[in-house]
Amino acid sequence: MSTPRNHIVVMKFGGTSVEDATAILRTASIVAGRLRKGLSPIVVVSAMSKVTDTLLAAAAAAGRNAREDALKLSDTLRTRHLNTAAELVTNPDRLTSLQLNIHHEFDTLDDLLRGISAVGELTPRTSDNVVSFGERLSSVIVTAAFAEQSMPSAHIDARTVILTDHHYGKAAPNEPAIEAALTEHVLPLVDLGKVPVMGGFIGSCDGITTTLGRGGSDYTGALVGGGLHAGAIEIWTDVNGIMTTDPRIVPEALRVKTISFEEAAELAYFGAKVLHPATILPAVQKNIPVFVLNSRNAENEGTRITATPPPCASPFKSIAAKKKLTIIDIVASRMLLAHGFLKSVFDVFDKHGCAIDMVSTSEISVSVTVDSKEALPAICAELSKIADVKYEGNKALICLVGEDIRGISGISGQVFSSISHVNVRMISQGASEINMSFMINEEDVDEALRSLHKNFFANPDPTIFDVEARVPMMDKV
Repeated sequence: MSTPRNHIVVMKFGGTSVEDATAILRTASIVAGRLRKGLSPIVVVSAMSKVTDTLLAAAAAAGRNAREDALKLSDTLRTRHLNTAAELVTNPDRLTSLQLNIHHEFDTLDDLLRGISAVGELTPRTSDNVVSFGERLSSVIVTAAFAEQSMPSAHIDARTVILTDHHYGKAAPNEPAIEAALTEHVLPLVDLGKVPVMGGFIGSCDGITTTLGRGGSDYTGALVGGGLHAGAIEIWTDVNGIMTTDPRIVPEALRVKTISFEEAAELAYFGAKVLHPATILPAVQKNIPVFVLNSRNAENEGTRITATPPPCASPFKSIAAKKKLTIIDIVASRMLLAHGFLKSVFDVFDKHGCAIDMVSTSEISVSVTVDSKEALPAICAELSKIADVKYEGNKALICLVGEDIRGISGISGQVFSSISHVNVRMISQGASEINMSFMINEEDVDEALRSLHKNFFANPDPTIFDVEARVPMMDKV
């Protein structure tokens, strides 16, 4: 097993942390603070806020042969990046080099958009190429901004170190290859005292650009931290950490000071927007603590995610909600108990790459919940060959996460008494010791969260929750 490099801290900054010159200067100040503490930061950045959405819109426009619309969107982004660069960099030579780099990237992007328009088709591989420009550009600008602030920065093209398979749109990382590439390309820069800066979200397979899926910049940060056996991984966003629930719905929501890897992963998967669901995995494997921090409130301690947090007197740490789900009911009275029936059902979902959130069975039916709208018609058509199928949309999953929920007597009664006025469609408890989940109508989510939070966080454990700040500083979850 490799020796931990406790001096290395991987710092991932989200889109709002690099959205403009002011935000990038804040980020530079935070990184400089880590240097002053004798740490060796490696910086991973998302695209500037809203840039990924604009690039996707440009790619879609080109795909439907609206070439001028696509190029107009690209031109808007070009201007934004050039203006941000001019605000950050005053050194004439550095600014000229940066401007030439930005123009080169956008010229390449425009040629790509023209090509998509000419062909009249947008493939997943080409879409990954288009959307990668956001991180490619932000990482170059942030590197120059650090240099302007007298930080010894060095740009790394993430595609040289984040090596993946060719599943475009949501590529799977090759972690052994990533570790070898990081050791070859990034570690020497750290040893020289430089701050490597790279874009998150993007990777490559045999030299072809890939992406890790939306939210994948967090994943990049964890892969880099895991690959280099770092001392810590920091996820910098615009909230004070993981909250007891969505503070936009429940203003009394509290910051969770510390939480386990498993609890954080459950919350991420089941709707908490602070972390990408896969972020925790590389950290768990290497036992590297993850911190969720606020770049707009850098003094806040945030949330520490670790293998062994202290015990919590409260039954739950947090309540998440995942909306836009569909319940599929599969009824086959004669075949349900037949050998191979369930395998046939789940093979259909596997074929379409559709993840299932919850499963419930009875003697004659199987009910599952999914969030894949695109594949739904095809899935139901195939299932109809072996069973009667019906589905209901506009559902939401409420997930309560805490320690050893199964061991708390009467906890289910407390939960459902709290929301006795809300219609519950499906319930799941038992598969995990840390998760209790149930399905309700989307329109009931806000009321359910308020009622549950009021009941379970009336007297929060001050060891685990920031009870001194009932309304933390934040903009969104």
